[in-house]
Amino acid sequence: MDRPLAGVRVLEVAQFTFVPSAGAVLADWGAEVIKIENPITGDGQRGLATVLGHGTGVDSAAFAPVVEGPNRGKRSIGLELGVAEARPVLDELIRRSDVFMTNYLPTTRAKLRIDVEHVRRINPDIIYVVGSGYGTKGPDSETGAYDATAFWARGGSADGVTPARAEQSSFMPAGGYGDNIGGLAIAGGVAAALYGRNVTGQPSVLDVSLLAVGAWATQFSVNMALQAGGPLPRFETRTQAACNPLTGSYRTADGRYIQLAMLQPTRHWPEFCKLMGCGQYAFDPRFSSLEALSENIDLAIEIVEDAIGSRTLAECRRLLDYGTGPWSVVQDSWEVGNDEALVVNGRIVEIEDSAGRPQKLVANPVKFDEGELALQRAPKFAEHTDEILRELGFDEDMLTELKFTGAIT
Repeated sequence: MDRPLAGVRVLEVAQFTFVPSAGAVLADWGAEVIKIENPITGDGQRGLATVLGHGTGVDSAAFAPVVEGPNRGKRSIGLELGVAEARPVLDELIRRSDVFMTNYLPTTRAKLRIDVEHVRRINPDIIYVVGSGYGTKGPDSETGAYDATAFWARGGSADGVTPARAEQSSFMPAGGYGDNIGGLAIAGGVAAALYGRNVTGQPSVLDVSLLAVGAWATQFSVNMALQAGGPLPRFETRTQAACNPLTGSYRTADGRYIQLAMLQPTRHWPEFCKLMGCGQYAFDPRFSSLEALSENIDLAIEIVEDAIGSRTLAECRRLLDYGTGPWSVVQDSWEVGNDEALVVNGRIVEIEDSAGRPQKLVANPVKFDEGELALQRAPKFAEHTDEILRELGFDEDMLTELKFTGAIT
């Protein structure tokens, strides 16, 4: 059962990454996803030339990663929702769908008559999904948002990774970072709603906000702050866990970084010292207990810094692999894309672009049974308009009339 949502139809009226990335996951899981795009401009994502300073590839006719990631496996129809002549097409698509997904703001949804009331009049059994910035209730329900604002900044992640007294808060580590995490939440919610409808016969209305996803991601700190009755204090520490030199990031002799996460320092300290050539400290009483480590933490950190900093990444890797303590190389995006664990588990998947050339994409993290995930490329802008309309029963004369009125591309 590697495509558990086969037979499910999803209608997506959304732009950029949040919500479209959910559609991509649902397509990975076997759903048929039809993406409605503006017949002139298309999804705004198609026009993003740079993200965080990096070129997106939209100038390529065959393969643009910024479009492919959140849109692979779908079909695209160019439909002008503001034109009356387009309404019969939209209504028929709604009538044939199990799920309707959008990230448009409430006023826009009402204006286009794609709010839950209008959609449910056409298909009372449809699952209606909204990806919002700040939720469907409250003073910010009409406020637009991106993951940089709602998820990253307001959701607590930016504050959590920004050093004390920094000149500015830290940026997200990748474009669409919160959007893609939120897309997984939406996809999981849709799967649960489909199951619930199957059991109870009742369709759900889902709201997943970027702010709520951000708070969920930082819930450890948020929950601690709520218990404490105020913001958590900032500690000036050189490691991630105070009094534990075997946590945090250390620089190697060749300029790479190693992340240590040995949460039981007294257990791993002797082994680490023996492996890394500083065995004289393995059973030194200054580091034999948590209390002793606390009193000598600066010296302990210097010992670890010297042990790692005097060796190349390859040397550190060879030595640490003999140990039992958790650690990892801090990988760049190229290394992640070629990580053997991802590749062998089918989480980096090869597709064929529109020019017939092989390309690679990151798969969603959920693996069903032992099936091999086969991804299809993202649709070109409005690529399937005529095909979809013919499936809906529109003949050539109707297609010509719809194009003449500007209802379709």
